[in-house]
Order: sequence, then structure tokens, then C-alpha cells
Amino acid sequence: MNDCLFCKIITGDIPCSKVYEDEFVFAFRDINPQAPVHVLVLPKEHICCADKIDGTNSHLVAKCFEAIAKIASAEGLTNGYRVINNCGEDGGQTVKHLHFHVLGGEKLSEKMA
Repeated sequence: MNDCLFCKIITGDIPCSKVYEDEFVFAFRDINPQAPVHVLVLPKEHICCADKIDGTNSHLVAKCFEAIAKIASAEGLTNGYRVINNCGEDGGQTVKHLHFHVLGGEKLSEKMA
């Protein structure tokens, strides 16, 4: 996707604070962190949102969650963390590239709003 912000970050056209990369997954620190640790984890292949996960690309979601466990360990999130996905406008998705927010580093509120 030529106009996708996250695709441009993955290719290095836009700088970021990268924390993880492998063949399938890219992860970087959120520029507007909502917790002491706030990392965005996304598949390198462009999938616009959770609604578009299917049998041809669901293995990439599994790769994201495998990476999330590694990132959480590397970030010292031994007492827990939260993983969030926003899907669509009403769900608060602002960048149309499937991604997961990993939040931690402090006791998070049970309240989501």
C-alpha cells in the first residue's frame, strides 16, 4: 500500500523506534504512549483490519502473537500486559493496517475507557 503509514515505517521510509523485526512481523514504540511500555506489533504484509483476517493470512496473526510474547519478555513485562486491537472507525482504528497495541509496565486499569 503506497499510502499506508505503517507500510512506510516497515520499509524504513518513515523513522521509528523499532523494538522487534523478523520475516513476518515488525514492532515499534508508539509515539503517543498510553503506558510506560506501549509497542505496536504488526504483520509486514498489509492487512487493513481484523475484519480482513481469513484463511490466507491468519498465520500472520499467529506470528504477531508469537512476537508479542518475545517483546513482552524483552520489555520486562513479567507481571502482565494488555494486547488491544482497534478495528474500524467506531473501534478507534486510525491507521488502516492491522496492528496490536502491547501495553504494560504498570498496573493497568480494568476500565477500558
